[in-house]
Amino acid sequence: MPEKNLSIFERYLTVWVVLCIVGGILLGKIAPDVATTLNDFSIYQVSIPIAVCLFFMMFPIMVKIDFAHVLKSAKTPKPVIITLFINWAIKPFSMLAISYFFLGYLFRDFLPGTEILPSGEEVELWRSYIAGTILLGIAPCTAMVLMWGHLSKGNDGLTLVMVAINSLLMLLLYGPLGSLLLNVNSMPVPWQTMVLSVSIYVALPLVAGYFSRKLIIKRKGMVWFTEKFLRWLTPVSISALLITLVLLFSFKGEVIIANPLTILWIAIPLLIQTVFIFALGYFVFSKWFKLSYQDAAPVSLIGASNHFEVAIATAIILFGLSSGAALATVVGVLIEVPLMLMLVALCKRTSYMFASEPAKQT
Repeated sequence: MPEKNLSIFERYLTVWVVLCIVGGILLGKIAPDVATTLNDFSIYQVSIPIAVCLFFMMFPIMVKIDFAHVLKSAKTPKPVIITLFINWAIKPFSMLAISYFFLGYLFRDFLPGTEILPSGEEVELWRSYIAGTILLGIAPCTAMVLMWGHLSKGNDGLTLVMVAINSLLMLLLYGPLGSLLLNVNSMPVPWQTMVLSVSIYVALPLVAGYFSRKLIIKRKGMVWFTEKFLRWLTPVSISALLITLVLLFSFKGEVIIANPLTILWIAIPLLIQTVFIFALGYFVFSKWFKLSYQDAAPVSLIGASNHFEVAIATAIILFGLSSGAALATVVGVLIEVPLMLMLVALCKRTSYMFASEPAKQT
């Protein structure tokens, strides 16, 4: 497989997010009605401009997935099972515990204020921030993780398999699991609403991506699809993300200016969660089950990274563009790229700890 590098959009994503924060705050100050007007252009409480942006965030991710790789997972079930266990049985609950300890207890006095939910109920902002971290914790990455796995010189086939499986599982588990954990945090959201949001922002681009991929490859061939179409599409996805962030921060500017350390308080539990899940996958489960380095790297990196596009989309549709939950999901974007690059470097430096060839199945 030819050597890849992060594009300028991907490599400096943290920089772009910071610029969006500044640009959004300035927009909120200079033209406060712009974002409000765009967000009010909606059908059944779904903002049309935001929905368009979120679709173009998700479609480039879904069109990359080759679901034929799922069938190959039966040949190496051990790393697949470990990854699924970390992603769905541990990560959501550890995220709730860690974020509740820091945001609901340790930093609670530094996060004042309340907000009104779409239901009309008033909640404390710290609960809204925890809701955003929950939405991140239940969304395993299916996009950038393809790059993290490749940069770590891991098993690209395993990464592709897990991207496909996690995309399908999100359709089944994201709604019920999210509803359960949000209710534990006293942020009541009917599971039907969660399922609807996932259907709009995961199922629709997933179906569109699947059929678009088949049609384009059939007419243009795999080489054109990989070297031309995907290269053009990646900046589209990130540009849509950045436009959404500008609109989001145009609403949250006042909160950030009044509480400049809010982003730091939210970032701390997200950082701890990421490092914890990575260490659990890499140093505990991978060693315990004697995985090769080629499998250990993607197992740990898939668990550590988040599908922040889905989290942002869900936070917006459930709680609104101006919600604390939406802000918390954006903080996940802010820290993920530099942190994941550091974890990739750690994987490469410690690869000697693992076998270089896949361990035999027992």
